[in-house]
Amino acid sequence: MEKSTRRVGTISRGIRCPIFREGDDLGEMVTKSVLEAAESEGFEIRDRDVISITESVVARAQGNYASVNDIAADVKAKLGGETVGVIFPILSRNRFAICLRGIAMGCKKVVLMLSYPSDEVGNELVSLDKIDAAGVNPYSDVLSLEKYRELFGENLHEFTGVDYVQYYGDLIRSCGAEVEIVFANQAKTILNYTDCVLTCDIHTRARTKRILKAAGAKVVLGLDEIMTAPVNGSGYNENYGLLGSNKSTEDKVKLFPRECKPLVLDIQERMLKATGKHVEVMVYGDGAFKDPKGKIWELADPVVSPAYTDGLVGTPNELKLKYLADNDFKDLTGEELKRAISESIKAKKDNLVGNMASQGTTPRQLTDLIGSLCDLTSGSGDKGTPVVLVQGYFDNYTN
Repeated sequence: MEKSTRRVGTISRGIRCPIFREGDDLGEMVTKSVLEAAESEGFEIRDRDVISITESVVARAQGNYASVNDIAADVKAKLGGETVGVIFPILSRNRFAICLRGIAMGCKKVVLMLSYPSDEVGNELVSLDKIDAAGVNPYSDVLSLEKYRELFGENLHEFTGVDYVQYYGDLIRSCGAEVEIVFANQAKTILNYTDCVLTCDIHTRARTKRILKAAGAKVVLGLDEIMTAPVNGSGYNENYGLLGSNKSTEDKVKLFPRECKPLVLDIQERMLKATGKHVEVMVYGDGAFKDPKGKIWELADPVVSPAYTDGLVGTPNELKLKYLADNDFKDLTGEELKRAISESIKAKKDNLVGNMASQGTTPRQLTDLIGSLCDLTSGSGDKGTPVVLVQGYFDNYTN
C-alpha cells in the first residue's frame, strides 16, 4: 500500500524551558527541554528539524553583561572624554537609552545628531506629512533643536508615548554632560560641531564611517567598537561591541552573545545521540520584518542569527506552485496536476536563480527567514518559550 502524503507542512513550536541563569549548561538544558516537550506532546523529532535558541538566554548563560560605568570608561579611553558627536542612534529605551547613559558619562559634551523623519529602523520622530507641510528637505536641511520645536513641536512615539528628543536630552544632562541636539541625515554634518564621532547606526555603519573618515574626522568609532574587550572584568563582544545589546537593569546592559558556534554544534550532537536524527540548530535574535502600521523594521540586532549549523547556510531553492499551476500545467487538474507539479519539484535544479517558475519566492537567507519565524513564535514578552522547534521547514509538496 502506498504511504499516504503528510497533511501538515511547517510547524513552529515554542518550547517551555526553565529560567536560564549565568553558568547554566545550555546544551544539556535545551536538549532536555526539546525531548521532554516531544514526549509530553506526542511528536517525533525528524531529520532537518530546526532547534532555535533566543540570543538573550545564550548571553545570560555566558554572563555577558556590562555596566554603564564600563561603557563610560571605554568611551572615554577611545574618544577622549571631551566633546563627542553621537550620531544616528535608534529611538529606544530598551536598546539605546542605557548605552547613551554610559556614553554621556564618558564625555564632557554630547552633540546628539538625530536622523529625521525617522531613525534607521523606522521609529518616527516626525511624520512625513509634517515634513512636507513645513517645506523641509530631510536630505539636505540641518535643523537645530529650536528650529525643530518651532516647526514640529512635541512629537510622541506612536507606541511608547515618549518624546525621544526630550528624553535623550534630559538623560544626557542627568549624567553630568552638556548636550546639543541637531537633526540631519548627512553624516559629515557632525564635523561642524566636533571631530570625534561615535556613529550609532546598525546596518549602515560601514558607509557612515567611510564618509566621516574621508571628510577628515579625527576619531570615528561605531557602537560595534565599544565594549569589544573586557573593561574591569565586564562582558564584551569582540565582533559587535554594544550592537545587539539590551537593557538588563537600570545600570547594566546584556550584550549580544559571544562566539556560540560550539553551543549549536553541541546541541546538534546531543540530539543525534538521543534520537538518531540530524537536526539543525541556530541562535536567533530579532526577526527581519517590518510592521506596516508603525513602519518599524524589527531588526535592531546586527544580524538575525549569530551562529548556526552548516545545514542552515544559503537561501531557499523553491518553485512557485501557483506559477506552475497557472502556466506550465494550466490545462491539468486533479491527480494529473498533482503528479506533474510533483515531478517538476523532484526534477528542479540546485540553483533556480532566473527561473520564471521561482519568481515570487523569498530570496532571503534561511537563517533570516527561520529566525523571523522563531522571533514571532517566541515573542518578546511572557510566553516563556526561549527555544523554538521548527519542523517540516524543508519539506515540499512531494513529501
